Amino acid sequence: MLDFRLIKTSKETGSKSSRARLGQLKTDHGPILTPIFMPVGTQGSVKGITKEDLDHCGAQIILGNTYHLYLRPGPEVIEHMEGLHAFSAWKKPLLTDSGGFQFFSLAKLAKFSDEGVKFQSHIDGSRHFFSPERAVEIQMILGSDIMMSLDWCMGHPATERQTMEALVKTTNWAQRGYDYWQTAGGKNNLFGIVQGGMFKELRSLSARQITGIDFPGFAIGGLSVGEPTELMYEMADHTLPLLPENKPRYIMGVGTPENLVELVDMGCDMFDCVMPSRNARNGQLFTTTGTINIYNAKFKMDKAPIDEACQCYTCQNYSRAYLRHLYKSRELLSYRLNTIHNLYYYLDLMAKMRHAIQADQFLEFKRDFFAKRRT
Repeated sequence: MLDFRLIKTSKETGSKSSRARLGQLKTDHGPILTPIFMPVGTQGSVKGITKEDLDHCGAQIILGNTYHLYLRPGPEVIEHMEGLHAFSAWKKPLLTDSGGFQFFSLAKLAKFSDEGVKFQSHIDGSRHFFSPERAVEIQMILGSDIMMSLDWCMGHPATERQTMEALVKTTNWAQRGYDYWQTAGGKNNLFGIVQGGMFKELRSLSARQITGIDFPGFAIGGLSVGEPTELMYEMADHTLPLLPENKPRYIMGVGTPENLVELVDMGCDMFDCVMPSRNARNGQLFTTTGTINIYNAKFKMDKAPIDEACQCYTCQNYSRAYLRHLYKSRELLSYRLNTIHNLYYYLDLMAKMRHAIQADQFLEFKRDFFAKRRT
């Protein structure tokens, strides 16, 4: 079972203060220091890299997706293979999403009701149904350390009436999923998800309802769904203090390095996003001073690594010129080397934030982080 303890919280510095937190999650597959970023392994694999690469990058936990793993290879295969850990040879903690975001992103193939979600497979058009109970059941078969409740994620813009409808269903499904989880033995760990769109009153209502259920942890969903960045920050800053201090707080599907620094400052503990791996495959690489597009002609003769300050395998061995050549040639090695760098950058950024919180220097770290990106 999950055990979470706060190790340290940020102290006020002059007229400014931070809600940044250093914590530790203990799971059956090992501990996780927070704040943490979780690489996305949608189908049981972080695209293009191995578990050894993930270890090198400092990954403590990765994320899999219930919707995709349900459709392919199917829960019966993973159950036969004794769970997703054994199937994928990943020995550290795993978190699985419930599929709620996929139903949002594949909205034309999904139909929501009080009972759950009817949907067509994006692979072959076959018809399926997820109830909140079924979503938990499948995740228990996968054997993830942290499971997510089935929720209804709204895009932006959405009306208050539409958002309220999704909120009501999300709360109902959260209770039903929790009850099923308890009846089934309460193994793994089930998190509740706060919705409410871009309406503070609805975010407050959802937070009261979801935290009224004794989940081991809580997530904020429905952010980074098309809204301006400042509005996303406003909703996160409003909602995070409404979640219990003694349980982990997870913002789903966010985001850029700048997002992570701002949201850690607000008191978030856990993040996931496809950005580092997806952008790597598109030639966009993260550095201390910002992002670069490795396919740009200016890198054709560049002997430097992606980032002089980076200790990743890619930066220690390869030049920008070579990485540009691989990308322009569409060599498969390009995707691996770029992904290693981007994930290392993200996970090293989280490690530096943890160190800064421990040293009571988070606000100084944040100021320095943004100053380097303005140079």
